[in-house]
Amino acid sequence: MKREVKLIKKVKRLLKRLGMPRWLHHFGPKTYEFYEHFYILLIKYYSKLSYRRVVKMMDMLGIKCPSKSALQYTAKKLSTTFWDKVLKLTCGDCYIVALDSTGLCRTNPSYHYLRRIDGKSPKIPIKLSVALDTKKKKFAAARIRVLPAHDGKDARKLLELSKPKIGVADKAYSIEKLYRFAENQGILLMIPKKKNVKRGHARNKMHKLFRKRTYNRRQLVEAGFSSYKRKYGSSVSSKTARTIRSEVFGRLACHNILGKLFIDF
Repeated sequence: MKREVKLIKKVKRLLKRLGMPRWLHHFGPKTYEFYEHFYILLIKYYSKLSYRRVVKMMDMLGIKCPSKSALQYTAKKLSTTFWDKVLKLTCGDCYIVALDSTGLCRTNPSYHYLRRIDGKSPKIPIKLSVALDTKKKKFAAARIRVLPAHDGKDARKLLELSKPKIGVADKAYSIEKLYRFAENQGILLMIPKKKNVKRGHARNKMHKLFRKRTYNRRQLVEAGFSSYKRKYGSSVSSKTARTIRSEVFGRLACHNILGKLFIDF
């Protein structure tokens, strides 16, 4: 029971620091407070349960829990700005961040039946781009797209949210506009040179400051993706863009908030 109280206090403290209201709705019935919705959603994302199963599990444990439809409505209502604040607050200040992206499936089919039908692998329409703090191994910022897109489209927003001193990334992020933005923000980008690409004042300026030892910290973001997919899987069960966003952001928040707590448990 002490572990449960510790988890609830941790969520209450987080929401208080974010300045969230006691109830998420203004005119609805004041039956459950916002923290009761939020920590149940975190348990759902961490345990990879459906809404019905997490409500049933809470009822069997004797824990006060909102209904399935209320949890779905709350997950749909949480905005990207809210999740950005959660990741920033749980990660803290960053010095070196690693930028990279990965793909997530909408479903988790059986590869045995895929081979029997036509042998085609499922498509990967969900794109997850993150900025990982290489010292704390926590996700400082993230962006989610439900359609394929170039890696460089979300890099500027990731740097703006994480506010590091140094950013490391692979050659896909070698874009002159990104170099100029980083220079204006006082951020040093460590990106290897592309072949036959020499133009760009900001690009050439930062290439002179490139350090192989610092760039090697980019490998830690691959370890972060491996940790995420081993714990939560490489697919999402949500169907709409809003619930997909809440599910993926919720898992990243669980990595930052609940990782050490559940390991100790």
